[in-house]
This record gives sequence, C-alpha cells and structure tokens, in this order.
Amino acid sequence: MRIAVLGLGFMGSTHVEALNRVSGAELVAVYSSDSRKLAGDLTSIQGNLGGPGGSFDFTKLKPYTRIEDLLADSEIEAVDLCLPTDLHEPVTIAALRAGKHVLVEKPMALDGASARRMIAEAERAQRVLMAAQVLRFFPEYVALRNAMPGLGVVRSATFARRCGEPGWGGWLKDPARSGGGVFDLLIHDVDMCLHLFGPPQAVAATGSGDWVAGQFFYPRFTVGIDGGWQVPAYPFCMEYRVTMERGTLEFSSAGRPPVLYTDVETVLPLPEIDGYAAEIAYFVECCRAGKRPERCLPEESAAAVEWMNALLAARERGGERIEC
Repeated sequence: MRIAVLGLGFMGSTHVEALNRVSGAELVAVYSSDSRKLAGDLTSIQGNLGGPGGSFDFTKLKPYTRIEDLLADSEIEAVDLCLPTDLHEPVTIAALRAGKHVLVEKPMALDGASARRMIAEAERAQRVLMAAQVLRFFPEYVALRNAMPGLGVVRSATFARRCGEPGWGGWLKDPARSGGGVFDLLIHDVDMCLHLFGPPQAVAATGSGDWVAGQFFYPRFTVGIDGGWQVPAYPFCMEYRVTMERGTLEFSSAGRPPVLYTDVETVLPLPEIDGYAAEIAYFVECCRAGKRPERCLPEESAAAVEWMNALLAARERGGERIEC
C-alpha cells in the first residue's frame, strides 16, 4: 500500500516513524509547507509523548508543498492526514474524491456534521475511511478490553488524561482550529468510554478553560472523564480504573502497569506492538482487503466527536445533569 503523510508536525513525525515498522506499507510521499521538514529534518518537533522529532531519509520520497498536487498523484493509494483538525473535513473529502483511502488523525472533525459528511463521501467513493483513535490499539487499553469479559457487571469507571499546556503547534491553542485543549486531548477517553460501554443516558460536567471534570451516566454506573491542559511543566499522564463485580482494572502511565485486582494482583499481558504501528497496520489491512475498519469504525469516531462536544456543552451548565 503506497501511502503519503500530510503534515509533518508531532503526529506526522510519529506516523512516519511507525510506518517504517508496518509490513505492506510504503511511504512514498510527504506534504508540508516547511522545506526543512520536507528534507527529513524533523528535529524541531515537540510533543507531549516522547522526545523531540528525529531526522529521516526522505531522498526517495516525493515532497509536496501543495495538497492538490499530491492528491493528483496516481501512484499514491492512501493518505495519512496529520493536519490541523479544521482541515480534516475538506482534505479528507478531496482525497476520497481523488480515489484515495484515508486515515485521518483524531479528532475526526470539529463537529458531528462534518464527520458525517466525511463518512458519506467515503461511502460514495467506496474507499476506506478510518479515524486514528489510537487508544483502541494501545497495548494498555487493548489489555483492558480483553480482561473485562468474565468480571461481571461494571460498577464504575474513570478515565483521565492531562499534560502541560503545549509550547508547540500554534494551531492547537486556537479553538477554531483544534476545538480547544480539552476537545483535542480527551477525545481519546470519550472514544474509549463509548467503545467499552456504548452511549450514555445523560452527561454532566464542571471545569473551565482547558480543563473538564465530566460524567457519563449509564443505567447502573457512572463513568468519570477528567483532564486537560495544566501548567506548562506538568508531565503527560493517562490512566484508567474500571471497577467490576469480580475485579478492578487499573493503569497509569505515570508508572503503574495494567493490573487486575481480584483475590490476587495480576499484571496484565501486553501485546508486543506499538499502538501507532498497530493502528496503521490495521488500516492498511482494511484497504488491501477492501473491508470496513470494524475495530475503529468512522461512525464511532463521529459519535466520539458528538459526545465530546456534548460534554463541553454540559460544562457550561455548571454540573447539571443533562438527559440525552
């Protein structure tokens, strides 16, 4: 599968590196408005996971400074969109109309209507569209999903994600482009909640600025979703706790591996693959087989956008429970 990466910021750099570990995928082209990045020098890139970007050999790749020229390249079969969120809808639709399969970074779009238009265009074009909700492929969260069957009913759950306010990627700080810090960060946890438990019956939230403390209400339990941007020096952290009838599952990237607590403490086995490489490998598999990405359907990614916006709207009601 011949793939082009559009956007060479933090996520673009991460995907370029992951693509090198995916069998059956060949990176053939890159897009950026930055000539230094197009030459393979991504050392200026920063992100909330890992260190700075690296240097890559792009000498055999086609460098593009215009998206329309890249999409007109018949050699390219699929595109990996790592562009600012406000560009996801127009570039995805243009790529699908050009006959390309599309992997688009999360959040899929800024609102549900935009995401639904992307899905409709993929159906018309008969091409694979998948949003890069990478948490579904992260070993620690795959371990959670795999461990839940057999533990009985859910009693409560919490998902948290926080990091320092980014000093990179100016567009991230513009809500019109990114949806805001809370939207961009916690879309992961909202998607995971919906993936595991389905849509809630009601929502509530408090907080302000780039922080939210939210709740999704289900018939017999409540899920807390908490996090956002903190002061710049604060380290990145993601974690979960799922309490069930016959056990509790916990994980924190701050130093606690995924553990199942029953009568004993059991460290959960983890798949031996990087989440980003697993995500891209699955996308490539779907493209080559011409099948829908059942592990990460675009309709579910669109729902995550809608419920994330519902949570932010609920925050404006100051903690009031809002039936859905």
